[in-house]
Amino acid sequence: MSTKAEHYDVIRKPIITEKATMASETGAVVFEVAMESNKPQIKQAIESLFGVKVKAVNTTITKGKSKRFRGQLGRRKDVKKAYVTLEEGNTIDVSTGL
Repeated sequence: MSTKAEHYDVIRKPIITEKATMASETGAVVFEVAMESNKPQIKQAIESLFGVKVKAVNTTITKGKSKRFRGQLGRRKDVKKAYVTLEEGNTIDVSTGL
């Protein structure tokens, strides 16, 4: 049986961008998740932490960009995002925090 602490290891933070706000109009919420997490783990974590029913989970991996910082070449980290579509009537208010 998985605990609440393990669910917080899967779900890192909600992503609030213009694209994520547009997705929320169709009942989807976007989260940054752990790179090693899979769709069933993400679904289970969302359902237990927020008490909602999940319809579907879509994931994307955004590769980190190479950027310069004070003349030094650095690299941003890779990020895995989960687009979680909720069942009808379920909502998550990401502006209040976890």
